Amino acid sequence: MIRNFFTILFLGGALAIFFLYTSPAYDTVQALSAQSAQYNAALTKAAQLQQLKQSLLSRYNSFDQGALNRLSTMLPDQVDNIRLILDLDNLAGRYGMALQNVQISSTATQGSNVVGSIASGAQPYNSLTIQFTTHGTYSQFKEFLAALQSSLRLVDLESLTFQPGGSTSGTSNDPQYSYSLGLQTYWLH
Repeated sequence: MIRNFFTILFLGGALAIFFLYTSPAYDTVQALSAQSAQYNAALTKAAQLQQLKQSLLSRYNSFDQGALNRLSTMLPDQVDNIRLILDLDNLAGRYGMALQNVQISSTATQGSNVVGSIASGAQPYNSLTIQFTTHGTYSQFKEFLAALQSSLRLVDLESLTFQPGGSTSGTSNDPQYSYSLGLQTYWLH
């Protein structure tokens, strides 16, 4: 009978140790093992992303720097109003014209309808409108517009009005005109 008592006592002690210590410790080890597997997967993913980053960086560095500068000129990542006005003035100056009455305004949204609101919110770029006047002959103005069209900076001609200037240029009898232009230009967000 003492034998059965000790057997039941040891069996109860073993069950108590199992349920009170071993089972919770085993569950904790299983949870830590699952967490360790998640961390290992995250480290593997981070290593893959690092390799992808290095691959893309080496690919980016293989691009011609001149081409990247031209692309940045065409569609810059920030607006620089002063630089843009100076570039336009230099371009006009090549043809004996100068910018006057320069006004810069942000472009309004495309309307209040739902389609306009959705379309304007999805654009990865911003735009602004530059309005100015200049004076010169028709041939000077044509050359200026041709140069503006072939320049790297992306601009849209939104408005153009002209009025006779009343005088002729000094070397020829070509009449002078006053041109008012509205240009829209863009930059990335």
